[in-house]
Amino acid sequence: MSTIIPKGYKPSVAPEDMEQAIKEIKLKFQDELLQALNLIRVTAPLFVLSGTGINDNLNGVERPVSFEIPAVGGKKAEIVHSLAKWKRMKLGAYGIEPGKGLYTDMNAIRADEELDNLHSLYVDQWDWERTITATDRNLDFLKEIVRKIYQALRNTESSISNSYPHIKPILPTEITFIHSEDLQVEYPSLSSKERENKAAKKYGAIFIIGIGGELADGKIHDGRSPDYDDWSTPTSDKYKGLNGDIIVWNPVLESAFEISSMGIRVDKTALVLQLKIRGCEDRKELLFHKSLLEDKIPLSIGGGIGQSRLCMFLLRCVHIGEVQVSIWPEEMQKLCAENNIILK
Repeated sequence: MSTIIPKGYKPSVAPEDMEQAIKEIKLKFQDELLQALNLIRVTAPLFVLSGTGINDNLNGVERPVSFEIPAVGGKKAEIVHSLAKWKRMKLGAYGIEPGKGLYTDMNAIRADEELDNLHSLYVDQWDWERTITATDRNLDFLKEIVRKIYQALRNTESSISNSYPHIKPILPTEITFIHSEDLQVEYPSLSSKERENKAAKKYGAIFIIGIGGELADGKIHDGRSPDYDDWSTPTSDKYKGLNGDIIVWNPVLESAFEISSMGIRVDKTALVLQLKIRGCEDRKELLFHKSLLEDKIPLSIGGGIGQSRLCMFLLRCVHIGEVQVSIWPEEMQKLCAENNIILK
């Protein structure tokens, strides 16, 4: 357990006003996002059948919470980690054309999460996915979508500042794009998280491109599943990757703060290559992967945007437990209570 306690911390919003502030952020950002990306809302599953390849396997080591269903012959289901692949299948099922997409409220349980200021057993996201064409599979298009999401973030920050004038906007006008390769070259002696801290503090808001693929030093910036984001497609003689993270500088925690993981999704070529790189080519026989390889699933771009994360950042909270209900270790609860951190 690791908990950051800023000296003299006081919540920026009184406990009796917190729920209203959270509601305002969620309603405002949701509206901004669907308009910016031309999305419709859909209902999402809390669990999916095991063995279909539909659930997000994250870094491949996290255990999904699972249970057997007597009503369907004892088949096993598992609580979702995210809906990265489910959304893409729904684009095809609903016949959503290029330039349009869907979003949903995703609720997940990640039982193996290491709990700290930012990480909880409970994950809530706006999961979104948009149909694209083959000509959209490029960095310029990725950056265009990132800028639209970032503007939605800024508009929401402005709205919450109007409601709570003591919370001043801090997001810069523009988001800065940086490739993970450039960060590795600029800060070769630092870890990937330390590099993020340097860049986020310098620019205020960054989008790190190319997360999941091997860098020049033989390491990866951060883990990514091989079967949704495209982190292997060459985008120049120097770079690979059509995905990334939106990260802002959090002055309360004095650290980089990830708001969203997103990217252009794998096509058939990238899927086959990335499964080979990760040594999991057996997945090609799963429902999701077979459907993609047989052109039954459209090309897409998509991502997840943390709901509690966004509320935490915009309300200048120090702990995610101030804006969501979860389970926390007794030691963490005691430490927070002693330092004006009110966990729900």
